Amino acid sequence: MRRILALAVFLLLFIGQACKTKVEKSENTESSSSEQAIFPKGEAGNAANFTGNAYNYGLVANDSIYNTLVGNVYFEKSARSNWHLHPSGQILIVLDGLGYHQLEGQPRETMKKGDVIKVPANTRHWHGATENNSLTQMYILPKTENGFVTWLEPVTDEQYTSNN
Repeated sequence: MRRILALAVFLLLFIGQACKTKVEKSENTESSSSEQAIFPKGEAGNAANFTGNAYNYGLVANDSIYNTLVGNVYFEKSARSNWHLHPSGQILIVLDGLGYHQLEGQPRETMKKGDVIKVPANTRHWHGATENNSLTQMYILPKTENGFVTWLEPVTDEQYTSNN
């Protein structure tokens, strides 16, 4: 657990410095929104696991030393994951934009830049962008020796738009 926390602190400090550098560079030049991103957009997510367009960019590959997987996901407006679960839980850190997340049986919650969401192990949940905003989030999957993810059914439009 200490290694995961140390890694998370390191990444947050690194991201903070990267954000500062990007802001300093953009003050004197015009740039597109893609140049403002901390990480590259990444590879398109599997359409079987997402509604809309979501892109994954791996940051820390799984290995036998850290047993942790870290990556960045960019969700276009209205894009969202299917319901899914992680055997050892998941930590989400919102880097930009506005999104939703929901644990099964609980109301949908809005998440914004700077929010940290801890999803308990083996808890059905989903997350994605709002209807009018994109979302950039970092994910951390600890204890990967237990597995990564089990993908389930899509989130319906009714579930996505409901506050319950």
